[in-house]
Amino acid sequence: MPYIYSLMSTATSTTSTSGTSSQSSVSMIILMVALFAMMYFVMIRPQKKKQKEEQTMRDTIQVGDEITTIGGIMGRVVTVKDDSLVIETGADRNKMKIARWAVSTNNTANEKAEAERKAAQEAAEKEKEQRIEEAAAKSKSERKKSKKKKDDTFDE
Repeated sequence: MPYIYSLMSTATSTTSTSGTSSQSSVSMIILMVALFAMMYFVMIRPQKKKQKEEQTMRDTIQVGDEITTIGGIMGRVVTVKDDSLVIETGADRNKMKIARWAVSTNNTANEKAEAERKAAQEAAEKEKEQRIEEAAAKSKSERKKSKKKKDDTFDE
């Protein structure tokens, strides 16, 4: 009889341990999936977005744009080909052929974007000033009306 009792207790303890281990393995899998999702949204997705923007910038380079290469060479684009560019550098107009992937920034596009940003900011400031002036004029007219009403009530 003690033998049967010991077998039953062993079977019961085995069942409870396997249930706990399956729960912990499921929670471990969920934790790993959550960690991967977090890594994707924090690291991988922003990097891919940045690479896409850089590629778009490199694809939209035109003749006449001022660029800076990864090595720090600054010049004006003279010729655009499929996978390379010819740029002029310096006062003596040296020409260099560079790979398209070596372009770090398009200074002309950056200047245009900065000018557009300034223009939008100035327009927003003007609009804000205009709204303030309109509000001041409106409150001034309202004060005149209320003063006139007070005067009319005192006259009666």
